[in-house]
Amino acid sequence: MDRDRKEGAVKKTVGKIKETAGRLFGDRKTEVEGQRDQVEGEIQNTVGGIKDAVRDAGRDRRRP
Repeated sequence: MDRDRKEGAVKKTVGKIKETAGRLFGDRKTEVEGQRDQVEGEIQNTVGGIKDAVRDAGRDRRRP
């Protein structure tokens, strides 16, 4: 598993927590930051998945 996938998952989780906290306390800025972090985490996770797929395809091609 690529490092980007792990970091993306963490960023998504932290973003969800920030969004919820912002909503609970009526802090729109924190809520929006949490939403942004979730999107960034999803993108980072996707990039990591692509890296994993490319790496796996390269390994498959090298096998006789």
